[in-house]
Amino acid sequence: MTRIITFITFFLISILTAHAQYEKGMQQALELWKNDKPTEAIAVFERIASVEQENWLPNYYIAFINTTQSFRYMNDKTKVKTLLEAAQKAQDKINNIALDNPEVLVLQALIHTAWIVYDPMVNGQKLSGDVMYIYNKAYEMAPENPRVVFQKASFEIGMASYFGQDTKPMCAQLEKSIELFANFKPETPFHPTWGLDRAQQELAKCKK
Repeated sequence: MTRIITFITFFLISILTAHAQYEKGMQQALELWKNDKPTEAIAVFERIASVEQENWLPNYYIAFINTTQSFRYMNDKTKVKTLLEAAQKAQDKINNIALDNPEVLVLQALIHTAWIVYDPMVNGQKLSGDVMYIYNKAYEMAPENPRVVFQKASFEIGMASYFGQDTKPMCAQLEKSIELFANFKPETPFHPTWGLDRAQQELAKCKK
């Protein structure tokens, strides 16, 4: 009986220790990213992902950081290609374990969007339909998720503007997303919370 209690005690301690290390690592990585150190942040996320193989969050941030960085360097096609390939590699891993998660779907659509911006003539027709399919699927699953509503509306505004169509319905969705951001509570401190500032910026453009 004593051995069983000892085993259980050590088992619980090991779980608590691993969780504490995970939290410390995630906090460190997010802080590095916040301080505009994406390469260092990704390195920490990669270490966490190698241990937390069934946890989609570390690879989510690897994919997300690489994707957001790609938009900053669209003038450097070689760099963008490298960033987006790295993003998709991480995305593939989370697709395998959390494909029906709306946050994961939004990120896949965002990667496709970056490829469209990278080469609109080649990738626009090839990927635009996929992006809308993904956003519609995510919206059916989570119509109250602010990132789902915002990203879907943002992409639709881009499409409508390109074809000279009215963007007012999508702008209304941007307003809705901002309301949703105000009430959104992430599942954990490490779950995605991004998007409010961008939604506000895009809504401001709608009102000009």
